[in-house]
Amino acid sequence: MVKATKAEKKIAYDAKLCQLVDEYTQILVVAADNVGSTQLQSIRKGLRGDSVVLMGKNTMMKRSVRIHSESTGNTGILNLLPLLQGNVGLIFTKGDLKEVSEEVAKYKVGAPARVGLVAPIDVVVQPGNTGLDPSQTSFFQVLNIPTKINKGTVEIITPVELIKQGDKVGSSEAALLAKLGIRPFSYGLVVQSVYDNGSVFNPDVLNLTEDALVEKFAVGISMVTSLALAISYPTLASAPHMFINAYKNALAISVATEYTFPQAEQVKEFLKDPSKFVAAVAAVSADAGGAAPAGAAKVEEKKQEVEESDEEDYGGFDMFGEE
Repeated sequence: MVKATKAEKKIAYDAKLCQLVDEYTQILVVAADNVGSTQLQSIRKGLRGDSVVLMGKNTMMKRSVRIHSESTGNTGILNLLPLLQGNVGLIFTKGDLKEVSEEVAKYKVGAPARVGLVAPIDVVVQPGNTGLDPSQTSFFQVLNIPTKINKGTVEIITPVELIKQGDKVGSSEAALLAKLGIRPFSYGLVVQSVYDNGSVFNPDVLNLTEDALVEKFAVGISMVTSLALAISYPTLASAPHMFINAYKNALAISVATEYTFPQAEQVKEFLKDPSKFVAAVAAVSADAGGAAPAGAAKVEEKKQEVEESDEEDYGGFDMFGEE
């Protein structure tokens, strides 16, 4: 079988990427640092059905994107170009973006701390028995880890922050973690950006719930209302507050002067004779309280009707056969 030349491989790759861009409108740009071929194959199998994973050199992907844009006039796809930096891949999908992202996040594999690797997280060694014999204490002494000998084995006394996030793993740290059998890091495809029909946004947007969106919308309306009220600019949100504030000002003037208007007359009457206000409150309370006894009377009346019907059903005898 004749192997394809580099030029033929590039042409085939261009055709494949262009076909996927035509077929899918949603793309996840994922970082693939420290992801092995076996792990990538598992991810492909897990996403099979409505998603396709495409890896390749950044120059190849950028070239194919430009070719597709020039041939089809799709300028929106050019928004992908700035995102193709570093060791990245593309996941073309027709499914729900959040569900696909969650599925990708499941395929993480534990990895040992290799020398020279930049730690993605803090590594803390917890206290406890290490199972190592006393001859291994030199590793702990080099790293200033307090230990003691307990039943012929080395025991760590206190928690120790061995590696900080962002620091490079040294030879001593890597050797110690290997002896303890600790695989502190885990790697997988990490979603960096989301492309949806020409728009690019941060993957954090996928985690927004309906309640969170409503809350943010309410905060935005509150800020717009406050600004509009401060500069006396009428908007749909601020207009009701402006009318209420205007009514309060007019009412205050009416109360302080002889001027009156229909909406202020009742308030002025209550201020002149507070007993009217007390009487009005009492009337409202009576109406509310009277509804409850009436309801109770109806319930009692219904209960009596049920009892009478029960007696008729048993012909004057109760259910145990007694008169």
